[in-house]
Formats: sequence, structure tokens, C-alpha cells
Amino acid sequence: MSTDSVSPLRQRMIEDMNARKLCAGTQRGHIRSCKQFAAFLKRPPDTATSEDIRRFQLHLAESGASICNRNRIMTGLRFLFVTLRRLDLAAEIYHIREPQKIPLVMSPDETKRLLAVAQNLKVRVLLSLGYGCGLRAGEVIRLKVKHIDSAQKIIRIEQSKGRQDRNVMLSPEMLDLLRQWWKARPLRYDAGVPAQERWLFPGKSRGKLMTTRQLNRLFHQAADAAGIRKGMTLHRPAPQLCDPPAGTRHRYQSHPSPHGGDHQGSTGPSRGWPHVR
Repeated sequence: MSTDSVSPLRQRMIEDMNARKLCAGTQRGHIRSCKQFAAFLKRPPDTATSEDIRRFQLHLAESGASICNRNRIMTGLRFLFVTLRRLDLAAEIYHIREPQKIPLVMSPDETKRLLAVAQNLKVRVLLSLGYGCGLRAGEVIRLKVKHIDSAQKIIRIEQSKGRQDRNVMLSPEMLDLLRQWWKARPLRYDAGVPAQERWLFPGKSRGKLMTTRQLNRLFHQAADAAGIRKGMTLHRPAPQLCDPPAGTRHRYQSHPSPHGGDHQGSTGPSRGWPHVR
């Protein structure tokens, strides 16, 4: 996150977030929370008192903010007060336990219908990775050629949720689908880029990948075409974890894969990553 043309307090907060290696999305969320608090106070947030924090938390509750949003906002404020070394104010912040709900999942028949109505090969591959391999939307769009190990039949997911790597089983059917896509995939957006470093699903601009918003739009279009009316979403990373965690990722955890193999992924280091061919 840039530190250009910002107040000393905001710059200090950004520097602390960078030092803790918080991702860009988390940094934007913390800054947005502090702006919201300042708007409520009508004065700089570093002048806040414990009573101000109490009133702000009551304001969030009375305004109908969801538990997820309230916790997210107060997490950003807690980071601010830690930055200010105001641990007394940070101690005034509380979080609310969210109710645990069983996610909606698709039935085997619904999954087959979803994949059958995919408008083209690209959409079918994207949705198959989400369901057949249990990948989050953000993990699907960030896949590069080097992440596909056709020799060991695994997909390597690097630095995903919790900054963790993991290996996911790759069925022969899914590998064949990926090879079909690799042959049909347009090359105009990454000409000159080494094959291993190319995105499997490039965006519309050179060097850019597609977005989770685009992927979710494709998912909803396919669900509507398949007549699925459960109101599901793809399981995505932050900031969309506030939504009901339903859709293809949880469907993957509940039923056998239509692409063969099982859902047990291996972990730990792996040998080289030959590209799909």
C-alpha cells in the first residue's frame, strides 16, 4: 500500500502493517475501519477515549451491522490503537462470536448440471477446479503453469489462506481438461513470458489475471442456466468470508469428485513443476 500523500498517523499505521506483512486487502480493510471511526467521532481517531470506543460499538450494533462486519471493523481499530501504543484502548475492544452454520452444498445431480451448462471450455475448467479439486476462487485464478505437476498428479497451491502452501490431488480427467484448455488458451496477453510463469487464466490486460468477481459471475451464470436456486456462492478468500461459505468448495468436501480420484491432498515439499503439455 502506498504511503504517498497521507497523514503521519496513517503512514505510521501502513508502515506497521507492512512490517507485519499484512496483505493489501487486509490493509485496505483496516484503513477503511479507521476512516469509519473518524467519521463517527468527527475528529482524529488518535484523540479517542474509552467512552468513544464504547459508543462506537453501540452505534455499530444499533445500525444493524452484521457480526462479521462489526468484528472486522473493530479488528482494524485494535490495530490502530496498538500502533498508537494505546493498549488501554485496545483492551476496550471486544469481538462477538459468530454463529456456526452448516453450508449449503450442491447435490451430485446439481453439480453435473452445473458443469454441463458451462458456456465454454474455460468456464468448465474453472468450475471443475473449484469443485473437482476443492480450490477457493482466489486459488483458481492465481494458478500458473508451474503449479501443475502432471508427473505426480498434484496441483501446488502457494501461499493461500493463512500464508500456507498445500498440494491438491489432480485426477487424470482434470489433467486432461487442463491440457485441452492449455491448447485453446489465448497467448496474446503474455507473449514473451516464460511458459512456467504464465497464468492459466489470464485477464483482459497484459500481465493481469482474471478476478474473483469475474469467476463468481461465471459461476452464477452457470447456476442460473442449470436451474440451481439455492443462493450459493463460490467459497472465496477475504474480504468475502462474511458471505455464507457455500458452493463448490464445500460441495467438494461433501461428495466424491466427478473427475475421479479422491479428495485427500498430499502436503510437504515436492519435486519440480513441469508444465501442462
